[in-house]
Order: sequence, then C-alpha cells, then structure tokens
Amino acid sequence: MALMEAESGLCGDCGHLLSETTQAEAEFAYDASITKCHACLAGARRVAAHQEDGGKTEGLKVSVFRREQ
Repeated sequence: MALMEAESGLCGDCGHLLSETTQAEAEFAYDASITKCHACLAGARRVAAHQEDGGKTEGLKVSVFRREQ
C-alpha cells in the first residue's frame, strides 16, 4: 500500500516526482542522455520482423537472451 502511494506521485515515464517536474520553473531544469541497449534492440528487431511477416503483436511477449559465443 505504501509503495503504491509513493509511486502514484511519480512520472510513469521518467520516474521523477510529478510535484517537482510539473512546475513551470522546472521546464529547463532537467537534461537527458541517450543509451542504446543492444538487448532491447535485438528484441525490437525480432518484433519488427514478426510484424513484417504479418504477425500480430497483441499479447506478444519477447524474451531476449545472450547468444552463446
């Protein structure tokens, strides 16, 4: 219950406190960096190939695993 209450005040995307990040003075107070997760990229490629072959994505779960070297 306490966890749900604490999480309710957080942005669902970035995880920062909405009470702080939605203030007008916070508009330029944040920066961001971009990181590419190659495991997520492999999953996205697999889903794209599945869709190109006419596959549906409803209910689709993707398991990503490291290839054996």
